[in-house]
Amino acid sequence: MDEDIDHYVILGLPSGEEGFKLSEKEITKAYRLKALELHPDKRPDDPNAPANFQKLQTSYQVLKDEKARKLFHDLLRVKQQKLQRQSQQDSKRRRMMSDLEERERSAFAAHDASAKATSEEESIARKLKEEISRIRAMHANNKSTPTVTATMKKQTGVGETSNTGPTAAEKEKMLKVSWEKGGLDYSAQRLRELFETFGEVKDVVIRSQKKKGSALVVMATKEAAMAATGTMCGDISNPLLVVPLQPAVATSFPMAREPVVPQRNEELVGAGYQAFEDSVLQKLQKAAERQKQGNKP
Repeated sequence: MDEDIDHYVILGLPSGEEGFKLSEKEITKAYRLKALELHPDKRPDDPNAPANFQKLQTSYQVLKDEKARKLFHDLLRVKQQKLQRQSQQDSKRRRMMSDLEERERSAFAAHDASAKATSEEESIARKLKEEISRIRAMHANNKSTPTVTATMKKQTGVGETSNTGPTAAEKEKMLKVSWEKGGLDYSAQRLRELFETFGEVKDVVIRSQKKKGSALVVMATKEAAMAATGTMCGDISNPLLVVPLQPAVATSFPMAREPVVPQRNEELVGAGYQAFEDSVLQKLQKAAERQKQGNKP
């Protein structure tokens, strides 16, 4: 097509801005030199010689005409700008493609990392589940009824270093407290408040029984336990019987009107303790009844 022909190139001249600066004389001189080269008489064996010579004449006429030459120059400028835009678009397109490929690689990498993390999480969760099942099965096979000594160790923290129970020194800080069921009952908090009058209370452990209520009171010191031993405390309608778990000396239990005969140490614990406890409780109840009768008008 004619609009695709560069007339400067046909005449052997530089194109673009340099060609537009050429004078008419320079164009004519270039045409004459090119005409001598391309004239059909000079190329008798070239079948394209007439067409090439005609193309040369057309290009010379375009460049020789001022208006046609200016339009041709504008056409060259527009084509150049178009090429630049295409080049920029191609560059942007290449960058976009590169960015897209990079994002795709990143997305695949993130997916692989996520899949790996998920797989690792599932593996750990499965192992943890197996371990929990193993622990549950082990404890199910080792279940047994806890003894009073084990319960006392767990709740009071006393004797934890010994496999045979509390030491003798620890037992001297412990008090065995009992009361009748059916009357005023005692909670661990109430017992703590009562025995704190004798010193610091480390712990109170309630032992549930059908006919009688009992508890183990752990004092902070041996002196506090001795001060509380043999003391009638609590409500007079249902007084507390307080004896040491392991007395160091013979202990008596004074009452308001009738003293209690001292007992030997071995009678306060073991097989003789139950009979002794019943006797003391009966005397306490009789004393309470006499006090009530004495208060009647």
